[in-house]
Amino acid sequence: MSGPSGWQPLSPTRRAADGAPRDAFTPSAFARLARVHALSTAADTLVATSLAGSLFFSIPTGEARGRVALYLLLTIAPFALVGPLMGPALDRMPGGRRLLVIGTGVARVVTCLLMARHVDSLLLFPEAFVILVLGKAYAIAKSALVPTVVDSDADLVDANSRLALLGGLSGFAAAVPGAAVLKTAGAEWVLVLAALCGLAQAALATKLPRAQVAADPPGEAEAAELRGAGVVHAAEAMGLLRGVVGFLTFLLAFALRGGGDDTPIPVGLALGRAIRTVAGFPTTVAAGGGGGSPTWHFGVVIGASVVGGLLGAVIAPRLRAAMTEERILEGALVATIAGGLLAAVIGGLLGATIIAGTVGFSAASGKLAFDAIVQRDAPDANRGRSFAAFETRFQLIWVIGGFIPVVVPMPARIGFVVVAGAAAFALFGLLAARRRAPRQRDPEAATPPPL
Repeated sequence: MSGPSGWQPLSPTRRAADGAPRDAFTPSAFARLARVHALSTAADTLVATSLAGSLFFSIPTGEARGRVALYLLLTIAPFALVGPLMGPALDRMPGGRRLLVIGTGVARVVTCLLMARHVDSLLLFPEAFVILVLGKAYAIAKSALVPTVVDSDADLVDANSRLALLGGLSGFAAAVPGAAVLKTAGAEWVLVLAALCGLAQAALATKLPRAQVAADPPGEAEAAELRGAGVVHAAEAMGLLRGVVGFLTFLLAFALRGGGDDTPIPVGLALGRAIRTVAGFPTTVAAGGGGGSPTWHFGVVIGASVVGGLLGAVIAPRLRAAMTEERILEGALVATIAGGLLAAVIGGLLGATIIAGTVGFSAASGKLAFDAIVQRDAPDANRGRSFAAFETRFQLIWVIGGFIPVVVPMPARIGFVVVAGAAAFALFGLLAARRRAPRQRDPEAATPPPL
């Protein structure tokens, strides 16, 4: 409405997530969280880059497997504690999740600096897995904070999509200087860069709102909605997808470093050999203890995963206009099946690149679809508490999935088939649930009306 002078604002006054007016130079709560998320992703990327030039790739494969298996088991304990005990307490504490984000940033600084001192020591292994736990704890806290920094529940999927896209871009941005520093100065200085990102993350996290995620314990309506068939089956499928990500991460880590079996991994099929020949890749990949693949192979595979995640974050929100969330999740599983089988046929670096990109796409798009399903089917649920609880479960499944290829050495192509089989199992469960859904919602639908 115009005033007495006829003037009126060109756009409505922007407001913060709590409804208070916000001036043009004050970043929104979501923008603050986005900056923190970009720095957190950059720190994780730099740590992963530093490991390519560290002790992990120089000690014997058998010794590395034993240590990785031990510390993966140790990472399960914090998740078992965070979920049922610390999680609800942090949700009800004003600013509790913000404190967790700040704490993970500070702990990253200390741990990365310790890793820089122990690059050539066996102490690198426990310190690397502390970084793993910190990254997963941050992901849980971030999932709880997203609903507190948007204007309405309708913005949740878009906010998660933007954060996923930003995370991929910041990973790319960090990988370039990280690789340059790794080549010129060594892994120690890459870890120093990661520590600086962690310090900036902690500093910017102090500007996040001191939101209370959940004032009260979950009520009966919230608990019933979260146990609904749609949410339960979507959570099962998403959890299996997250387990596939963990499985593939360690499968490729050991396959590329020379940790498969004692023989080369043959392409085998004529189609795969032809594709690999045209693409210019060798027809075998060393899988024994003979030094493994060059470092740039790891960069190719990681880059494919990041690109896949970016595409998933961009495409999934646009698919919602044409299909249901369940269809998007089913499509992500179909893509994983196809990618796993194609990678098993092709094998080698090209096969690893294909499956890394496919699983990255499926995990990103599937997570956005799952968030939308919870938003749609559980309107009475506290979003922050619910997403944090699901994220805790998914991260635990990630650890369990990663444990399998560590303790059960297998050729990469066999692992790709396992990925396809796990996705097929999840897809079968979703389709079976869809067929049962009409009968569950209306058990009397098949009964004829009385005469």
